[in-house]
Amino acid sequence: MPSLGPWSALAVSTSLSTMPASPCPRAMSPKSRVEIYDKIFDINVRGVLLSMKHQIPAMLKTGGGAIVNNASALGIRPVGTPSTVYHASKFAVIGLTKSTAMHFATKGVRVNAVCPAIIETDLTEGLRGNEELSARLRAAHPMGRFGKSEEVAAAVLYLCSPGAAYSTGVVLHVDGGFAV
Repeated sequence: MPSLGPWSALAVSTSLSTMPASPCPRAMSPKSRVEIYDKIFDINVRGVLLSMKHQIPAMLKTGGGAIVNNASALGIRPVGTPSTVYHASKFAVIGLTKSTAMHFATKGVRVNAVCPAIIETDLTEGLRGNEELSARLRAAHPMGRFGKSEEVAAAVLYLCSPGAAYSTGVVLHVDGGFAV
């Protein structure tokens, strides 16, 4: 693994999924409760905001650093059965990332985001295990497969590395072409 040099590499990874096993409904309707919105936004957006609130002052004291927020391909391209509030929360993470990047660009703190699509994890095992659904989902990814956690980790490592020292406000798709 390459050295990160003076960068304090911190990845913010908060997310509440709307996968079928999730306790959150997949769509917002007039009958939906505000508590659903609050729960999703508290985890996906407020979690990122509070993490940066504490990370940035520490980075400023040490001369800078890199933050990588976890958004989602669904924050770029909301499709399928609508998960309206989830999509909106990931759009918000992207906006928060870009806005914070602009604010701290001259202060040595870089703020970027990764936007993974479906990644082979325990969380997605249920939908990947359904052959019909899995085939449809793979077809939505031009590469024809799901991502691996190591591929997301490599993107995060790059964004934290000196090789990305001139990158801030980047929204890096790690999605097999899903958002194309």
